[in-house]
Amino acid sequence: MIEAVLFDLDGTLADTAPDLGYALNQQRIARGLSTIPLELIRTEASAGARGLLGLGFNISPSDSDYPDMREEFLDLYAARLCHDTQLFPGVSELLDQLDIRKLPWGIVTNKPARFAKPLIHLLGLSQRAACLISGGDTTHSKPHPEPLLAASHALAVAPDTCIYLGDDMRDVEASLAAGMEPVIARYGYLGNGHPPESWGARYLIDHPRELLAYL
Repeated sequence: MIEAVLFDLDGTLADTAPDLGYALNQQRIARGLSTIPLELIRTEASAGARGLLGLGFNISPSDSDYPDMREEFLDLYAARLCHDTQLFPGVSELLDQLDIRKLPWGIVTNKPARFAKPLIHLLGLSQRAACLISGGDTTHSKPHPEPLLAASHALAVAPDTCIYLGDDMRDVEASLAAGMEPVIARYGYLGNGHPPESWGARYLIDHPRELLAYL
């Protein structure tokens, strides 16, 4: 019996890649580099600043100039947080159906609260989501199960009665570790590693409305 549905944010509920990519490409343009196509940016968008700076400049958190580059990227992103970002097609209808069925739903993301909270507000979801667990709200981030367990606690439901829909392998790993049923949003970003069919989830969907059939 499913009592709640939890969602990842970037690449699952909302297509945030255009605004994330804009920030990255502004950094590249400022350094005399060409822009990166959105199709390439999508594969790293779920990994946030770490993944995108790795794509754009081949740097990692261990590099000395990474902290400054990260802050510059985040400031650029904050200035254009929801310019081209929008819910994926079918998400709005899915959320409407969950509300009609009085099935609570929440959001669990590694995106820092500095961005997640205003973005959810700008997308018109802040008054509808039963909970929002952002990066930094718990000691550990996904793939650790703690954020998902915090969400189930906030909703006062048992973890094994929750579905978690995500588009990254760490979403599946966190779900399984928390005792939840993972569902893969195959319409999302998916990264550029192993195929999603190998991540360990029983269910994969190509469109948000397919989740209703499972429910």
